[in-house]
Amino acid sequence: MAEFCSSSSSSITNSNNKSNITHIASDHLFSILLLLPIESVLSFTMVCKRFKLVACSETLWESICRRDWGNSYVDALSSSPPEHQLSWKKLYQLVTQMGSVNCIRLSCFDNTSAFPRPRASHSINFVSDCLVLFGGGCEGGRHLDDTWVAYIGNEFKTILWQKTNSGVPSGRFGQTCAVVGETLVLFGGINDHGLRQNDTWVGHVLRDEMLQITISWMLLEVGSAAPPPRGAHAGCCVDGKKMLIHGGIGLDGLRLNDTWILDLSNGINSAAWHEVVTRLSPPARSGHTLTCIGGTRMVLFGGRGIGYEVLNDVWLFDIAEEYPEWVPLIYDSTDVPVGIPPPRVGHSATLVLGGRLLIYGGEDSSRHRKNDFWMLDINGIPTAEACTNSQELRVLSKKVWKRLKLEGHRPGSRSFHQACVDKSGCNIYVFGGMVDGLVLPAEAFGLRFDGELYLIELLLQP
Repeated sequence: MAEFCSSSSSSITNSNNKSNITHIASDHLFSILLLLPIESVLSFTMVCKRFKLVACSETLWESICRRDWGNSYVDALSSSPPEHQLSWKKLYQLVTQMGSVNCIRLSCFDNTSAFPRPRASHSINFVSDCLVLFGGGCEGGRHLDDTWVAYIGNEFKTILWQKTNSGVPSGRFGQTCAVVGETLVLFGGINDHGLRQNDTWVGHVLRDEMLQITISWMLLEVGSAAPPPRGAHAGCCVDGKKMLIHGGIGLDGLRLNDTWILDLSNGINSAAWHEVVTRLSPPARSGHTLTCIGGTRMVLFGGRGIGYEVLNDVWLFDIAEEYPEWVPLIYDSTDVPVGIPPPRVGHSATLVLGGRLLIYGGEDSSRHRKNDFWMLDINGIPTAEACTNSQELRVLSKKVWKRLKLEGHRPGSRSFHQACVDKSGCNIYVFGGMVDGLVLPAEAFGLRFDGELYLIELLLQP
């Protein structure tokens, strides 16, 4: 192909054929390459030297990263120290080939610092460069109503937790809390009397130059239309201005399968819930995860069903459709069960750099807790519209799943922990959960609540 560019140039010129691809201006080639899949871009580099210069340029690969990963991740990576920056093409390659994560146990700032007590079924979010931890359940089945914040800066390997007391929601566990813009939105949960909640709260983080952090919680007035009370449901922010919840445990311990959206498009003063009625819905469940995978799409995974069975099914939902529908993503029968994560409940599912969903931990139907890491490549998931139009496109190959190796510290197996990711998509923070413990004489089985904070790093090493 390289010979074609040189040896054929004279004949092309003589024939005055200026429409040949070799005469296209570089900026036009740039625009064309941004429309192509990665395989085609890489093939383009082998045509001739000129094409290779265009197809390997840093400007092009930064634009490809923005196209495939989103502006927020690329902006965060651009602000990292120069000595830690790789070329965009190399970084894209490393993300695509990633097969390991590294775990670091983060210590407190000093031995005299206050820190959150061990807990599970809490919420933890990354917002305004801070970790915000709220509520959960602890020893004795008691709920917690405390809010803790910690500033996360560059290269922080120690944590200074600060407890805040500013109009916090009542104590609960099993709530959902999503970040909508720079606002925390919390819904539902269960208190230690078994009372299910359906209140909605918003929280704002304020940080001064001395890293003193405050958070202000406010009960949101949403009118009479609100989801029925529940806990252990799943929820996420979608489309940057909405919160969606699904399922959970409602009144009388019944598991639910309804879907609700809180619309914050016009600000918190005009926020309103509405139910999304669909023809098909994931079976009723609790302890599952719902994760936005970009724009208006989200993925539901796992949980515990109405017969106490533990699940590992995958569902897709896209609110951009005129009439949104849940779409089950099934596996080719030849791929099951090898190469996909076993059923689990009480796990975490976090969207990380490169369009990958990181699944960690959870427990099975025998309450055996896990410490495995799995990654779902969402680039292999078809759109909801494509799934609706073709049954064949609903079939997933096991190749979309990859089990990751773990390096560094090995945290104990756990379930009902919580995880969140920073702006770069490379650093995941995991706190708490129920872990295996020593069996004491008064206990029927070993169980304890964990109060450690771990940093899970994506290993992107050349």
